Amino acid sequence: MEIEGKIIAVLPKQEGTSARTGNHWASQEYVLETHDQYPRKCCFRIFGEERINAMNIQAGEELRVSFDIDAREYNGRYFNTLTAWRVDRIDPAAMAQQGAPYAQPAPMSGGFPPAPPMQPQAPAAQPTNAAPFPPAQENSTDDLPF
Repeated sequence: MEIEGKIIAVLPKQEGTSARTGNHWASQEYVLETHDQYPRKCCFRIFGEERINAMNIQAGEELRVSFDIDAREYNGRYFNTLTAWRVDRIDPAAMAQQGAPYAQPAPMSGGFPPAPPMQPQAPAAQPTNAAPFPPAQENSTDDLPF
């Protein structure tokens, strides 16, 4: 899945050593806010010291994040984890040219794209001396006006 928005929080890095393998591990979480009409927040994580350093995410950056969703059970409750596997930086100038910040609205949950905005339509101009029907033809065999 993908989501676009601005990084509003960089949470502290978590580190440790695996009890099973004895290897060092690191994980860092970030909070992204979308630019939808009603902005949403999404917390995702990056796992691995090398990936954290390579992606080098900073607060205030505009990103497109590709991630996997996983759920785990703990004491009868389920918790979701969003793990990013790709991060692309979005050029703010390109967003401004597209009509930011609402250039690409997210699709609705039912899988249907949002409806285009309604535009008021001007009434059609009517000639001031126009008759409701065209004039009848002389020698016409029917009496219908059309």
